[in-house]
Amino acid sequence: MIKDNPVVKLKGVGDSLWITLDPAQPVDVIQKEMDRLFNRMKHLAVNARIIIDTGGKDSKEKSKLVQELGFYLKEKFCVGYVSMPPRQRVVDEERARKKDVSRSWEHHKNNVLMLAGRVRSGQKVVAKKHLLIMGDVNPGAEVQAAGDIIVMGTLKGLAAAGQPENEEAIVAALVFCPSLLKIGGYVAGAPSLQSMGIAEFAHVEHGEIIVEDYLKAGFFGKLPWLEVR
Repeated sequence: MIKDNPVVKLKGVGDSLWITLDPAQPVDVIQKEMDRLFNRMKHLAVNARIIIDTGGKDSKEKSKLVQELGFYLKEKFCVGYVSMPPRQRVVDEERARKKDVSRSWEHHKNNVLMLAGRVRSGQKVVAKKHLLIMGDVNPGAEVQAAGDIIVMGTLKGLAAAGQPENEEAIVAALVFCPSLLKIGGYVAGAPSLQSMGIAEFAHVEHGEIIVEDYLKAGFFGKLPWLEVR
């Protein structure tokens, strides 16, 4: 761990570099301290994964600060991915254990629209909550849901999940190349949604839509117990 001025601290955490800073400080002061720390590292910063911790609760102002500092580090030191710390789930562990043992989720009524076949160009499918398509969504087609959208096939049309304001929703597909993607109020266009040829999913993280390898990310596998979506 490298201990420096309290304005900015830097340490290694796993495969990432963790930066802790005081968001109340002027941006130029923070950048100056970052320069001092990263200049010591030289080439070790290139393509490094950076986590910027502003402390306390997340806010739009902190997200904007992290985004600005991320652009700065990428441009000046060629770092790789920059993000805020992963959100901590606040769970009443004993209550969750009891709920899991009782399997109360078996009796939960959940509106899931499950369709088999191909959604063709010009067609629009709207689900009151979650939407599961066992087939493909063609270019020119549109699928929309208030919750998650899961496509057990190729997604090439427009997908709008979490409508209108559910930013916790996800969009997943075996072949992920939508023409346009919406999650809550966030939008991502085709140029940033190139398929890697594997099962992928999209979710909102720190004010932008992120697309990840579904199996590698283990998004739901990290949950200790079953949860109702």
